[in-house]
Formats: sequence, structure tokens, C-alpha cells
Amino acid sequence: MAILTVGIDLAKNVFAVHGVNEAGKAELVRPTVARDKLHELMSSLPPCIIGMEACSGAHHWARLFQASGHTVRLVAPKFVTPYRMSGRRGKNDAADAAAICEAVQRPHMRFVPAKSLQQQSHLMVHRARQGFVEQRTATLNRIRGLLSEFGIVLPLKAATVRRRACECLEDLPGYANTVIGDLLSEVSRLDERIAQYDQHIKAMAKEDARAKRLMQLSGVGETTATCLLAMIGSGHDFDCGRQFAAWLGLAPGQYSSGGKTRLGRITKAGDAYLRTLLILGARALLVAAKNKTDAVSRWAVALAERRGYWKAVVAIAAKNARMAWAVLRKGEDFVLPA
Repeated sequence: MAILTVGIDLAKNVFAVHGVNEAGKAELVRPTVARDKLHELMSSLPPCIIGMEACSGAHHWARLFQASGHTVRLVAPKFVTPYRMSGRRGKNDAADAAAICEAVQRPHMRFVPAKSLQQQSHLMVHRARQGFVEQRTATLNRIRGLLSEFGIVLPLKAATVRRRACECLEDLPGYANTVIGDLLSEVSRLDERIAQYDQHIKAMAKEDARAKRLMQLSGVGETTATCLLAMIGSGHDFDCGRQFAAWLGLAPGQYSSGGKTRLGRITKAGDAYLRTLLILGARALLVAAKNKTDAVSRWAVALAERRGYWKAVVAIAAKNARMAWAVLRKGEDFVLPA
């Protein structure tokens, strides 16, 4: 019998492969496959379904296997765990490959779409920029912590930390002056690097017509629009806008039983970076809505008065996510609400 489904446990150098036929019997069991032999092994098989966990390198392998005629399905690791027969104590690469092979055969399993080269390269710009922002924040906090040892306590505001640290630089003794000066120089270097990546994001948004349509939404700027495109492409992997909002973690978690519905806090599932961008855009929309009379602005202001600021911000972010999905799914046919 021919092999229909293959599960691959990805790693850096040694991979595990588990393939089954149409009867579910294991036909290909390779606990250790070298990295340079994996593509050759998969190319020798007839077209089949290949399942992998969505992890580092998964999208690269997915593109290679798709070019060989295979159907590739990426599964979130948390959905694979229940199918590992040996449980925690028997966890190994071979058991993981068998669990992946079993998981991809489930009829209602949810899969992660494989990203294209362009999507991954654009997403790298966002990841690198966010890393620089985090480094800058850490450096400013390091300045605050070191200066507090000399009785100079600074507030959290970044601009104030820069100004006050420069003002007291000459009064610091010995090597303290050198250290704080070097840290301020590092902050300036990171500022320049972040500004360069901001220009990259602007160029990406300018080149893509879909990004321009997304930026017509209030609260969606260049950074959010390009990140949305890099993460979900045209949005065809989601059946509706609410499903996309739930994937982002902007929908409330359910704790329902016995016919009684209980809705809790938002799940915060999915990508934290994209969800943060939508939350920041929602805050900007809510501030600007006080001076506008369109339907979305009136709804946002009324919601904030009725339910409070933060609940309104999350609701606006969820609404923007659903509208962004509609923009990507419908394309030029999308019409902004009056």
C-alpha cells in the first residue's frame, strides 16, 4: 500500500519521520534522518500529505515539499500533544512524529498556512524592529537603575530619562560617567536603527495596494497594515472576521456548562505583537473619535461611556481586526461603512 500521510518532527540536524498507509499502518518509520537527507527522502515518495509542527524552519520545509508535489499541513504544537500515545514520560522524536502524523488526519484539525518568501521577509522586518525597540527600552531602564544607585531617581518617560541623564552626566564620579555616557550613545544608535526600519515599513506599505486599502481604516497605520499582510496574506484561511479576531485572542474565553453561558476575559491567544498593534490603533481611534461624527466614532464614544475605557479599546481592536479581514478577503469590493 502507498504511503498517504507522513509526520515529520523537525529539529536542527536530526529529524524523525513517520509515514502510514490508507489502513493506518506504519510503512515508513525513520527515527533519525539527517538534515541533508530529508528533502531527498521526501522527494522519493509519491505525492502525499506531510504534517509538521509550526515551528522554526517549518515554512521553509513546507515550500520545499510543496515544490515536490506534496500537500503540506502545519499544525500548532499544542494541538499535537493530545495525540502522543506515550504521554509525557515517553516523549521522544519518534513519538512526536507519530503524533503529528495522527493529528493531521483529524477531519476538524486547524492548520497554519505556510508563508511565502515575501511574507517571511516582511515579517522579519517587524521582528527585527521590535527587537530594537525592546533593546532600547531595556537600555533606558538600565540607565534608570544605575542612576538610582547615586540617588538620582528618574520617571518612566523615555524623553525625561534621556534629558535628565544628559544633565547629570558631568556630576557622576569616575567610571559612572563613562558607563552612563556609553548607554546614552547606545540609545541614540538604537534610535537611528529603529528609524531606518520605520522607513523600510513605509516602503513596504507604499508598494502594496492591499496595505493602502487597510490604511483607510481608522486605527490602522503602515506598521499594522504590513504586519497583517505578512501574517495572514489575503485572509483566505479564515471563514469569517470573528474567527480571525478569535485567532488573535481578542474574543472572550468561554466557560459555559449546563446551558449557562459564561464569558470571561479575552483569551490573548495568537500573535502578541499584532494584537498589540491593533490595541494601540484602537486607543488612537478612541482619542480621535471625540471630534468625529461618523458611525464608528459615535459607536466607540458611546461604548467607552457605557462599558469603560479598556473594554471599549479591546472592542474597537476586535472590530478593526474583523474589518481588516473583510478588506483583505473582499479586496476592491470592500466598502467602508458610512
